[in-house]
Amino acid sequence: MQPSCYDVIIIGTGSGGGTLAQKLAPSGEKILLLERGGFIPKEKENWDVDEVVVKGRYRADETWYDKDGRPFKPFTHYVVGGNSKMYGAASFRLRESDFQEVHHQAGVSPAWPLSYTDFEPYYTQAERLFSVHGIRGIDPFEPPANAPYPFGSIPVEPFTEELYRNVQKTGLKPFPIPMAVRLAEDNPYWPDAPTILGNFDGFPDPTEAKADAHVTGVRAALQHPNVTLMTNAFVYRLGTDETGRRVTTVEVERSGQRETFRAGVVVLAAGAINSAALLLRSASDKHPHGLANSSGLVGRNYMTHLNGCLIAYTPDKLNTASFQKYFCIGDYYVPSAENPYPLGEIQLMGKNDPATVVGLSEQMFPGKAADWLCSHSIDFWLTTEDVPDPQNRVTLTPNGDIQLIYHRDRNNVPAFEQLKQKLKDLFCKLGDIDPALKTVHWAGYDLGISGVSHQCGTLRFGINPATSVLDINCKAHDLDNLFVADASFFPSSGAYNPSLTTAANALRVGDHLLQQVL
Repeated sequence: MQPSCYDVIIIGTGSGGGTLAQKLAPSGEKILLLERGGFIPKEKENWDVDEVVVKGRYRADETWYDKDGRPFKPFTHYVVGGNSKMYGAASFRLRESDFQEVHHQAGVSPAWPLSYTDFEPYYTQAERLFSVHGIRGIDPFEPPANAPYPFGSIPVEPFTEELYRNVQKTGLKPFPIPMAVRLAEDNPYWPDAPTILGNFDGFPDPTEAKADAHVTGVRAALQHPNVTLMTNAFVYRLGTDETGRRVTTVEVERSGQRETFRAGVVVLAAGAINSAALLLRSASDKHPHGLANSSGLVGRNYMTHLNGCLIAYTPDKLNTASFQKYFCIGDYYVPSAENPYPLGEIQLMGKNDPATVVGLSEQMFPGKAADWLCSHSIDFWLTTEDVPDPQNRVTLTPNGDIQLIYHRDRNNVPAFEQLKQKLKDLFCKLGDIDPALKTVHWAGYDLGISGVSHQCGTLRFGINPATSVLDINCKAHDLDNLFVADASFFPSSGAYNPSLTTAANALRVGDHLLQQVL
């Protein structure tokens, strides 16, 4: 039986693959979207904390291994829309400095082969596609933009607005988080019930207010008859022709059966970890160390940010916000006289669930009910840049399972600890402005090696084939028809969520394919 043939096969439907699919769909080219998982059903469990957080209802049922060979369950999702179904919708542009060489206490982040200017028009397109809400000109380190945000900042609740104003009084310059949300009230020609944002960070959104890659990308692509979506399709190997220069087969396992597809162009968008793993699994006589791996860099320089939650418990202050994810503090993002190295950024995050809050605060407030603890806590998400290190890598075990070798302890941890102290110092100042914030107790957590939601860097792009896997158009140096459209291409991570940059780059790659390849 002859393999089915397509003009383009896109592997993965997340922020890169879903965005690219809607970009290419109007071309009329025959496109196949391959998604390892299925659709997340719209069900009451979407917002059930026990089901989503504790039981991991929508997480991948898969075991990976750490650098010491210990098994762990990754916080990743094989579903239509990828990890964007569960993201918090924060949609930042990287700063101009992120595209340049940046010195950290822990090492150096290399310059990108392209500048911010090359990405700016695609950032604008991505913001429109994802209905990003925000305000230009407030962030002191915001890069230049040729257009305003498509929509103003999301509505702010009284508690959060008061906190925002008080942070401003300390001399810092907080700014509304640019959020990818589709609110009914944004469309004056389609009056509808107002959109009330609820569980967001780490939850699927049955209202589809969250502008994820499924809602904005895949769905739009499937309006075109030339686009086919195949779900529950695990791509286990890519094969090449006898020269080793072209991918000729995409080998898929679905419902226990194996199928083979062909395409003129193959685009990897399975996520930085799985895209690298697929190339390593595709080793052959022509590519003995893995497909596209003549540089030896496939899977290396894995980055995922130094992320963590820091919770301020305020026994004298009632937090009345139901959706507190409103502002970001970016004042420590670049070096200054006070901080010779970049520290990162601080955001308000969605409210933590009662089980998490109780677990963290039992010693400070024994006997207090979960509802009381939640209503007296303010939840922050802190992010510090993960400096690339070739020893931090994706590889395979002898059985072919994913092994994530990650040395967090020797990474940019001092900067992350300094950032946490900055937040604590800020509350000392806030206590002088609002006496109800004089007494604050702190607790925090991070996801450890399981937290892979900001994964990037395993297939970095560049000009020199000896020091990069992809060229500046995100085509593999070693192959003529293999492209990448996920965050694998990042040479450095910056300290902001990579989703908008991933989508912007997918649009850029899409332009190249339409103008030069297809």
